[in-house]
Amino acid sequence: MTEDDWLARQFEDHRTHLRAVAYRMLGSRSEADDAVQESWLRVARTGTAGVDNLGGWLTTVVARICLDMLRSRTARREHPLMTEPPVDGTDPEREALLADAVGPALLVVLDTLAPAERLAFVLHDLFAVPFDEIAPLVGRSSVATRQLASRARRRVHGAQSHRLGTDDLRRQRVVVDAFTAASRLGDFGALLAVLDPAVVMRADDVAVDLSLAARARGATPLSSVMHGPQAVADVFLQRARHTRRALIDGAPGLVWMACGRLGGACPFTVAGDRVVEIEIVMDPDRIGAFDIELLDD
Repeated sequence: MTEDDWLARQFEDHRTHLRAVAYRMLGSRSEADDAVQESWLRVARTGTAGVDNLGGWLTTVVARICLDMLRSRTARREHPLMTEPPVDGTDPEREALLADAVGPALLVVLDTLAPAERLAFVLHDLFAVPFDEIAPLVGRSSVATRQLASRARRRVHGAQSHRLGTDDLRRQRVVVDAFTAASRLGDFGALLAVLDPAVVMRADDVAVDLSLAARARGATPLSSVMHGPQAVADVFLQRARHTRRALIDGAPGLVWMACGRLGGACPFTVAGDRVVEIEIVMDPDRIGAFDIELLDD
């Protein structure tokens, strides 16, 4: 196998992931395919000498291309947002999950963000790319990039919460309350019952670092991204004992209090009667970006 053949095969192995990144950035299947194809042309020209993490490097390549396309789109203002679901006959199940996770409503909200905000939010919140790696793409410091993502996150969550009717909000609160009660009681089975089979939990860098420090006390350590009911239930078993119920950007969630001050926020995403996504946020800047209303327990 020649070096070119090896590179082509490696690129194909990452194509589905790169299309997912590009689709979330651009909201258009055709533009996402164009961005991935352009990334291949650039990689084929420059090679991968000195690249240690090929997947991460390819993600930054396609992200740069998407950022340029977004900036060009903003300058011309002649390309409306497309919200067609991505289709790839090679893996229909994966594509169906992608289409469900990135629905037209979210894409419309993302299209209101500035290109740099959108890139920071998509790469960090949806793909767990560290801010230190995103910062060079947008030409900002890590701190400024974190603030970009915080502003984008607040607008996304705020727009989503405005679409919640009274009945939807009541239903979501029932689901989050059931999750909280199961956690406080240490009822593992009840926790599993309210978690979606494809549930995802994301923890920010501060939460991950604190969980590693608490590992000696027997606490389950966090990863930046955790998948599946078993992993999420393991983390939250009895962990909600010291939380308070809250509305976070208008949607149900939990917060941790430390000496009368907010020490952490935990926004939930609920679909139907199941929890589909949980965030654990302990970065003070991110917490400060939320609109939090404490509820009576």
